[in-house]
Amino acid sequence: MKKGINHWCFPSSYGVEEAARLAAQAGFHGFEMNVTLPPKQEEGKAGAAKLTESLGLHDSPSLTTATQEAEARRLARAVRDLGLELPSLSTALLWQFPLSHPDEAVRQQGIAIVEKMLQLAEWMGIEAILVVPGVVTADSPYQAVWDRSLEALKHLAAVAARHRVVIGVENVWNKFLLSPLEFRRFLETIDSPWVGAYFDIGNVLVNGYPDQWIRILGPFIRRCHVKDFRTDIGNIQGFVPLLQGHVPWKAVVEALEEIGYDGYLTAEISPYPSAPDKLIFDTSTSLDRILAKKV
Repeated sequence: MKKGINHWCFPSSYGVEEAARLAAQAGFHGFEMNVTLPPKQEEGKAGAAKLTESLGLHDSPSLTTATQEAEARRLARAVRDLGLELPSLSTALLWQFPLSHPDEAVRQQGIAIVEKMLQLAEWMGIEAILVVPGVVTADSPYQAVWDRSLEALKHLAAVAARHRVVIGVENVWNKFLLSPLEFRRFLETIDSPWVGAYFDIGNVLVNGYPDQWIRILGPFIRRCHVKDFRTDIGNIQGFVPLLQGHVPWKAVVEALEEIGYDGYLTAEISPYPSAPDKLIFDTSTSLDRILAKKV
């Protein structure tokens, strides 16, 4: 398995090249960029709540829904020139524009964002993107979210096939796909080799055990996010740097080895409030311990 790090692990003042250079110095193999709105559109939604901001993660507007091919290729080349791979693209925009929203216009905005991510990934030579499937709310009941998300992802599976980029559906705190059996059934219903799971190990601890999820999802897992979580806190403030929470890392690595996963473990962790460069080096050495099962 390889060590990756998401751009959210760095302060928003760090552009792609500055962040990637530090990641390379810290010994990471891959760098995951995030797709955001262009700055002017971001200003228009300043009051909108975002999960990333509640976690202390702030977007750096380096790669946006308005980025054109030449700039996308330049950014990809700059990262690779530092010796890093680009395993995947991520985004927080599908919290604002859910694929399951009751307003069809909002759903179509979400679909357009995923389509843009697939196009960016093809331009940049990236093999997978992260997608939040839908969000259950008082106005978006569970069955409706299931139906709308399936409809959107079946459409997007065909788009992904054209771009030859995998969609990784992430398990997040969206009150949806709350068990590994249901998550697997959801992916089986889509029935496309271009749609799998982007498994977030830390997100599971609030109501389950990541090693159990890994064995059930098995070959559907295409990418993994890593962060730690303190179950004694049990809410969104419980997310902590690696080895500071209650993820059973040895059991996780053994389960990943058992299913034959040899891809990326990509860290997605809030920056330290001071000395932010230290988080990058701490995360790299923690991943070394985790992968060696010295935990």
